Amino acid sequence: AKEEECRFVLLAGNLFDGQWRDFRTGLFFADRMRLLKDADITVFIVLGNHDAENPFMRRLELADNVRVLSRREPETVRLDDLGVAIHGRSFPQRDVTENFARNYPAPIAGLFNIGLLHTACNGREGHALYAPCSIEDLVNRGYDYWALGHVHAHEMVSRDPYIVFPGNLQGRKVRETGPKGAMLVTVEGNRVVEAVHRPLDVIRWSVETVDVC
Repeated sequence: AKEEECRFVLLAGNLFDGQWRDFRTGLFFADRMRLLKDADITVFIVLGNHDAENPFMRRLELADNVRVLSRREPETVRLDDLGVAIHGRSFPQRDVTENFARNYPAPIAGLFNIGLLHTACNGREGHALYAPCSIEDLVNRGYDYWALGHVHAHEMVSRDPYIVFPGNLQGRKVRETGPKGAMLVTVEGNRVVEAVHRPLDVIRWSVETVDVC
């Protein structure tokens, strides 16, 4: 984010495992957030099912450049200097079966509207059906970009509007193969001009065929 001079970072949930107990991980994360503050980069987070399950997440003292969106109801943050509105809601508990997307606020005219949502959407193999919604729910909300969390595989669900699962930053087990990373999105005049997946993983799983003859 610093190298690319990003204006803000979006994290769509599940920062920490529900059973995470090593507080050093949280302290490391908090330290990295302070580095972003020093670079004048704001971070917006919605909590996912694992975050909501883990009591340590609520005890982390994060720098004031980090904004965790409300657990009680959908929330909108306006960045008028950038012409951006970010809409999102954190999980209040692990098992969310409600369709959060249907209650997200209406888009704000004249701004670039982003939906930040932790969801299984209409279902993805290997992932619990939390905060289910249809693609039509997201499209009909009228936002310009949806940043989705929960699904570990990168998937460009739609380009009109952009609906994207960036996937996780690091493959966690042998079944999570291929490059893992984040989306780098460039916006000009309230329009996405580029959205690219940037690999950030330090270990990569792959499936290889080996001839042993």
